Amino acid sequence: MLTHYCNKYAKNTLLLNSLFLIAMTTYGQGTSIKGTIRDASTGRNISNVTVKVKGSSASTQSNAGGSFTIQANIGNTLIISSVGYQEKEVIVPQGGIVDVTLIPSENVLDELVVVGYGTQKRSDVTGSVASVPKDRLSKIPVTNVMQAIQGAVSNVTVSQASSIPGDAPNVQVRGKNSINASSEPYIVVDGIPLSRTDGSVNDINPNDIESVEILKDPSAVAIYGVNGSNGVILITTKRGTSGTPRIRYSGYGGVENVAHILKPVSGEELLKRYAEYARINNSPLYNGGPVRNQYEFDNYTNGVTTDWLDAVMQTGVIQNHNVSLSGGSENAKYYVSGDYLDQKGVLLGYNYKRYSFRTNTDFKPTKYLSVGTSSYIIAHNRDGGRASLLQAAAMSPYAKMYNDDGTLTQHPMYSEQLWTNPLLPTTLNPERRQFNITLNGYADLNFGELYKPLAGLKYKLNAGYSYVPGRTNEYEGESVYNFAGMGRITNSESQSYTVENILTYNKDFGKHHLDFTGLYASKSKYWQQAIATGEVFPNDALEWGNLGAAATQKVSSQADLYRSISQMGRLNYSYDSRYLFTVTARRDGASIFGRNNKYGMFPSAAVAWNIHNESFMNSTKDVVDNLKWRISYGISGNEAIGIYETLSLMDASTIAMKGLSNTALNIRKRMGNDDLQWEKTKGFNTGIDFGLFKSRISGSIDVYKTNSYDILLKQRLPRLTGFEDVYFNIGKVANTGIDLTLNTKNIVKNDFTWSSTVVFSRNKNKIVEVYGDGKEDLGNRWLIGHPLGIIYDFTKVGIWQEEEIKAGVNKGWDEQAEAGSVKLADLNGDGLINEDDRSVLGQTAPKWTAGLNNTFSYKAFSLNIFINTVQGALRNNPQIGSAADEMGRKSTPAELGYWTPENKSNEWRSLSNRSNTYGYGFPSNASFTRLKDVTLSYNMPQNTLNKLGINGATVYVSGRNLYTWTNWIGWDPEARDNTRGSDNAHLNYPMVRTYVLGVNLTF
Repeated sequence: MLTHYCNKYAKNTLLLNSLFLIAMTTYGQGTSIKGTIRDASTGRNISNVTVKVKGSSASTQSNAGGSFTIQANIGNTLIISSVGYQEKEVIVPQGGIVDVTLIPSENVLDELVVVGYGTQKRSDVTGSVASVPKDRLSKIPVTNVMQAIQGAVSNVTVSQASSIPGDAPNVQVRGKNSINASSEPYIVVDGIPLSRTDGSVNDINPNDIESVEILKDPSAVAIYGVNGSNGVILITTKRGTSGTPRIRYSGYGGVENVAHILKPVSGEELLKRYAEYARINNSPLYNGGPVRNQYEFDNYTNGVTTDWLDAVMQTGVIQNHNVSLSGGSENAKYYVSGDYLDQKGVLLGYNYKRYSFRTNTDFKPTKYLSVGTSSYIIAHNRDGGRASLLQAAAMSPYAKMYNDDGTLTQHPMYSEQLWTNPLLPTTLNPERRQFNITLNGYADLNFGELYKPLAGLKYKLNAGYSYVPGRTNEYEGESVYNFAGMGRITNSESQSYTVENILTYNKDFGKHHLDFTGLYASKSKYWQQAIATGEVFPNDALEWGNLGAAATQKVSSQADLYRSISQMGRLNYSYDSRYLFTVTARRDGASIFGRNNKYGMFPSAAVAWNIHNESFMNSTKDVVDNLKWRISYGISGNEAIGIYETLSLMDASTIAMKGLSNTALNIRKRMGNDDLQWEKTKGFNTGIDFGLFKSRISGSIDVYKTNSYDILLKQRLPRLTGFEDVYFNIGKVANTGIDLTLNTKNIVKNDFTWSSTVVFSRNKNKIVEVYGDGKEDLGNRWLIGHPLGIIYDFTKVGIWQEEEIKAGVNKGWDEQAEAGSVKLADLNGDGLINEDDRSVLGQTAPKWTAGLNNTFSYKAFSLNIFINTVQGALRNNPQIGSAADEMGRKSTPAELGYWTPENKSNEWRSLSNRSNTYGYGFPSNASFTRLKDVTLSYNMPQNTLNKLGINGATVYVSGRNLYTWTNWIGWDPEARDNTRGSDNAHLNYPMVRTYVLGVNLTF
């Protein structure tokens, strides 16, 4: 029939060609072949398995339930492969239904690991590179990828000091290497730096992340030179795969509540404390008592009480929705995703919304050229007036919330004016917006496809541009008792450029393998900020909408420019997959340093020995399937100071002269230094990777030592110089420690498996030198031989009792002591309590941390339980150590007691304003063990899903921060708890417990 049709219309060649193309296309598509892939040893379905049609470009991947669909013909051969499994070929049978079992590979060392500027087989890695477990990235619902890393990787400390929606955790790799500078690791996303662009990990949607690697040792981090001393985190996002387009939906919703409420004292107990406070301080109660203040007296008389914590708290609600589309052909692949996160915090006004869109593309127009993009746009919204937890926790239950006209009181415990109404900020409507528009692209040229003798030689161009604008609009008016009115608009933006030229060469000569990487890169960042403020407005109607209406106006702005150039060379050599060598040298130059030291050199070297590949190990193959020894040494750097800090600068000011306004230039108080250079860190690392009993037991042990020198510190100058201080490279810091990771497959049955992962890390930090003269800095608590971040204080030995004071025991010890005062040790025995009686009591950083992750799988069910612990940390407790006069003026935690003549406590001081005259900080053990998260998931039956047209579906329930074991008195040993008057005290926020129900669907 087709031939007849063609003969009839042979003259119409266009139509003929079109019909022929349609026929061939239809033939090439084949039919929909469906299948399921299982693990041969456990029977569990395997996700993310690649399925290709042999001799064709068609390919796909199995979904979360292990199922796949691909276009092929009966009799075609499918190539099925996955990391950790032996590759398998299957012929499509009649009926088009394929049931495949994959045999686990005895050697999982061939999987590729992302390292700096490329990838390597895990067996060829010479440095300490930790991979975040895939389950932590794909099965834990988090708003920030660092939350998934917390406790899961050895010697990567992730502390959630703030649970405020939208806040990112603090991250530290292998201790603190600088005295003053940030110790945050350098973050690279898809090869382009995220750090130093004003972007943050909050800009990277966790649903888009494919893998996370953490570079820790000198050899691994030295490739990033001046950016490497604090470790490097490499994030790789998902990309498209050839085959049928696939739509994925991931969504969850749930509730949040306060993980631990710091309960205030009851009304009855507060009245007792008021009475004792009045007695011991000889201060009268209001109107004869039993309360201290007028508003309290009114409510007490009328029997009115208020739960102030309940007034500022609410049930938090969180929801996240992510849709992605991926697919493509062999020469054109795409991944597109959109994400929406909405989080209503547990405190009134703490709201966060995030909108993101990402597109990753890969094209191969010719055999020798590949190009692609990794771009995204993200918007953060943190609008809203926020209630104050600090103020709410201070309120008396008898405090007055509303005035008679229904407005909020300014001072609920009036005539006490120390504490303001915690709800007042909720009457404001500030806008807090930030955006990140990042456009990254690459071009990869394979010279071997152009000219055979150049096989193995490639050139790659990486280019990135980031635009990060932000604005904050705020206005305070009559609702917060600012009757004049104050408005402020703050606009800021940064633009960052990155260009990297990467040349690589790979060549095998028999048993010899050579791998060279060369880099020439440049970066720049321009930042500017403008602030406009207005005060005294005619009314509050327009808020910040018309600052020009203010009687007093002020405008300020600032800007800076940063530029850097880098060159790097790395050579990897291996012989017979047994002996591995890596040599790296990087040279960095940056605009921020003095004219005499614009450039720095950062070399490193590493060797590794795959012992299990030696012939003498053949007899142990059934026991030892992986054994590698590694050793490395290198130098990395840290910029450590801000832009223009090396220069002697001048500030502009306005002065009045002869009735005119004139601009004057004033010399800043900091002297410039043309000789300033990078902080540097020398590091040594040795480690062993092992796998036993066909990887039933596997893991790694690393021991390291780093010495940081040329630390940048400010040194005071004599007044006669005209300057106050100057930066010098003078300090030294050292870190030593151990990393341990242990993976075990405890039970492996057809329907049931149980696997565990244990991580342990210990780091010892100490200051070696401060100012180069052997002297210490007690004011900053920088003591030679001790860690950064110490508790240097008196030693509490009890509470002074009445009998001791009467007997004169305090004479020649503490002349100021009175009954109920804190008893401090006279360490030097001179009869005086002074600065000489302070000593190092502990450190604020933990001495060791550990994590335990257990995964249980039974048929389609999976249960994951993760526990982490932080031990050896000591912190001053602000709840105990608040100023003495506040103890009788706020509703302190019910857990705190106090000394009285009847209750002769030897732990708690009295309510006297003189009970802690020496300012003892009440350091407390901040160690804790936390049930971090528990997730139960279920893969729905594929037969049921096929009827619904769904390729895969997983439902799960998950809980985070479920329980904490600790002796800490406070909201949480990890959470920020600032006292009144300190910076960010208005941002105190409790640790939250989260419960979510989620689903992952694949179409």
